[in-house]
Amino acid sequence: MAETHRTKMLILGSGPAGLSAAIYAARAGMEPIVVQGMEPGGQLTTTTEVENYPGFAELIQGPWLMEQMQKQAENCGAKMIWDHISEVDLSQRPFRMKGDSGDEYVGDVLVIATGAQARWLGIESETALRGKGLSACATCDGFFFRGKKVAVIGGGNTAVEEALYLTNHSDDVTLIHRRDELRAEKILQERLFAHPNITVLWDKTVDKFVGEGDPEGLVAIDLKDTKTGEITQIPAEGGFVAIGHDPATALFKGHLELDSDNYIKVEPGSTRTSVPGVFACGDVMDKIYRQAVTAAGTGCMAALDAEKFFAETEFEQG
Repeated sequence: MAETHRTKMLILGSGPAGLSAAIYAARAGMEPIVVQGMEPGGQLTTTTEVENYPGFAELIQGPWLMEQMQKQAENCGAKMIWDHISEVDLSQRPFRMKGDSGDEYVGDVLVIATGAQARWLGIESETALRGKGLSACATCDGFFFRGKKVAVIGGGNTAVEEALYLTNHSDDVTLIHRRDELRAEKILQERLFAHPNITVLWDKTVDKFVGEGDPEGLVAIDLKDTKTGEITQIPAEGGFVAIGHDPATALFKGHLELDSDNYIKVEPGSTRTSVPGVFACGDVMDKIYRQAVTAAGTGCMAALDAEKFFAETEFEQG
């Protein structure tokens, strides 16, 4: 039998943003329900080594960190439900959602923390070497490739920024682009071309990521020339796919204001969306930083914004 779950604060998503919101909401007596989504724990559950999350002197594991966040939220009083929201009605409060399970979720305020996913190339060797020399975030993982030869795949702002960032750790960075010119902003291109430690390979696509060793790790990349079809190989111990991210916002099109890249628009300096009582945090609204610690920070902000909104509307209603 389908159930109806009612709460003062409904939170969609269980990554660092959603769980941080849950911790703050539970401590404020909001009795939050967290609908965990298709990937409980978010992107960190697919990340092995985490070295840049504050508070841990030693390297930690991504899945362990998310497990601890969830336990903390539950200990504070948050309720976790494994389900995926497939329908939303934001036309009036309380907001109503329907899950794939058939259950209905009703919340006086809503916090959206559904995150974003890095785009991948979609080739078989890529899946096998993720986390084994292959990454979609130079800021997250570049430190692990100090002094090693690394390659970045892409041609937009993200790819150029990642290539420039990686020069902090490597003096041998290669940018691989499928066309003969970049899409990145002119100022970024100028910085890239002026850097002595970056080489650009034009008209190349990745044919295969090559792994060796036990445990297996990336050692080379096979490239296909887009004009001649010729296959060449370059050595690389680190590979970074930087072809963009897709925020999980399809569900909210027509309900909330989105920007040109489909991220949820929020008021500057807050987590307030275009619908009063609906708040967004983490990678679903942040296309610049995309870090676990910034997601957690905006999760805190969303809970505080939502709790304040709830208190004010309750007072106004008498």
